[in-house]
Amino acid sequence: MDELAAPPVEEFERECRDFLEARYPRRRQERKRFAWGEGSDRVAVFEEADREAEKVVIANVRAWRRALWDNGLGWITGPAELGGRGLRKGYQQVFDTIVRDYEVPGNAPLTVSLGMIAPTIQAHAVPEVRNRYVPALHNGDLIACQLFSEPGAGSDLAGVGASATRDGDGWRLTGQKVWTSGAHYSDIGEILCRTAPGPRHKNLTMFVVDLRAKGVEIRPLRQMTGGAAFNEIFLDDVWVPDDHRLGDVGEGWRVAMTTLLNERNAIGGDGFGGSGLLDIERYKAMVRHFGLASDPVTRQRLATLYMNLRIAKMTRQRAGAKLAAGQVPGPEASLGKLVLAQNYLRISDLVGSILGPRLLADDGEWGTYAWTNVVLGVPGYRIGGGTDEVLRNILGERVLGLPREPEVPR
Repeated sequence: MDELAAPPVEEFERECRDFLEARYPRRRQERKRFAWGEGSDRVAVFEEADREAEKVVIANVRAWRRALWDNGLGWITGPAELGGRGLRKGYQQVFDTIVRDYEVPGNAPLTVSLGMIAPTIQAHAVPEVRNRYVPALHNGDLIACQLFSEPGAGSDLAGVGASATRDGDGWRLTGQKVWTSGAHYSDIGEILCRTAPGPRHKNLTMFVVDLRAKGVEIRPLRQMTGGAAFNEIFLDDVWVPDDHRLGDVGEGWRVAMTTLLNERNAIGGDGFGGSGLLDIERYKAMVRHFGLASDPVTRQRLATLYMNLRIAKMTRQRAGAKLAAGQVPGPEASLGKLVLAQNYLRISDLVGSILGPRLLADDGEWGTYAWTNVVLGVPGYRIGGGTDEVLRNILGERVLGLPREPEVPR
């Protein structure tokens, strides 16, 4: 954007506050210190909301996005030709800081839609499709999900079996996708399909598919926590027009890398993971309540967790400061998801060592059995968005410049 057209920061701050003041109540300024035994003891890595109640949440989020869009705040850094405001990233940071003072619906259900799919469509779709979907994703008219993983292709994404076959001026898609967040409330999906027998990585093509189309079936996928935060999707001869292809035929792997980079940034941020899991006060209170404040092993585990949570926060702040200054983030941008997964593992280990058999049966004691959801959810987080091992390989090869892992003969 022409800097002469950008409003002064003070004026933009007033604009943001005027918008929020007119529509949303202020958040209580005082932050209540965590107290053991008070309020709900519900904790979770993945939100497993009741799906009927979730419909109300999604409706409120869509309305929030529409209000932002109509008032020039829906895509502050986006290009004007796609309906964005065209301002520097620093202006987005100003808004993000101010909005914390208000009770707003927020964007949590749109992590995939806004953080991963919209940037991929913007980068790889033909102009007509880009102009149709990108603004609609930002203004809440549409929500998108990611259709990559399959029963036989998770970390080995290049082994997907869902097929896309040419049919006139379009394609016929058939296959199954699993572990899909938000599919049940999404309108479209970004789907990776096999379009040729080989060679590996060169036989994949990416598409945008209408999830309301004939032949699409979405089912809840129940995980070992007992909840259903994810879905499995079955596609039976689903027709997709060729202009909904992202990138050229056979370039699906390259397009997938765009999405996966955005995914690791999106799910490694501050807001992912609910119910105050990253609040150290919760664990200090647990240690005190169970009489372990003088136990040296527990104290060491708690101190290690505290140290790593602080390091993670400072690393995110450093990456955010670079973005706000218009700079390209360094290696810290590649660390977010892996660091958060490791901190979740530290939390799980600490809680397990404190609670022990209390995790096995619900006897009604506050703050005990509820943690089963976290302990059982952490392994899934370490897999989704790239396993810890895959992310370490990426850091080693692409950030540190180490030699590639030896290929296993196939």
